[in-house]
Amino acid sequence: MISVRQRARGNVTAAMILWSLVMAVALFLYESTWSSASAATWTAVAATGLFGLYLGWRRRIAAVLVAPFVSWFFAWPLLWIAAMVRDGFVKGLFVGLFLVTIGWVVIGFTEFVGLGVVAVLARWVRGSHGANGDVVIVGPSQ
Repeated sequence: MISVRQRARGNVTAAMILWSLVMAVALFLYESTWSSASAATWTAVAATGLFGLYLGWRRRIAAVLVAPFVSWFFAWPLLWIAAMVRDGFVKGLFVGLFLVTIGWVVIGFTEFVGLGVVAVLARWVRGSHGANGDVVIVGPSQ
């Protein structure tokens, strides 16, 4: 009989959705030029840093692979609308299409790298203090 203890406790869905919403709003504000570009950029950087710290501290670094997809689920319609606000309806449709296809690759990769670096650093800082053994093997004679 092998009993494996799970080290990653808890779900990160609520935090991921909150981060995704903040990223979607920051991308919308950046693209629509309703706020300064630097304020929207620093908001996105701060939100990504905090979420990366949370993932690393909770030992949920694998969530970094899924987070950009979840973020884009929320940001996709907002970026298209932001392009229409900035460039007008007809031109915004085509500019928005470009943003939600090609731009997604760049933004998603940037989110992935940012979250990954911060999460790995947070995980490294936390270490494995207080963790018991991961695997308990009970032999047939016990």
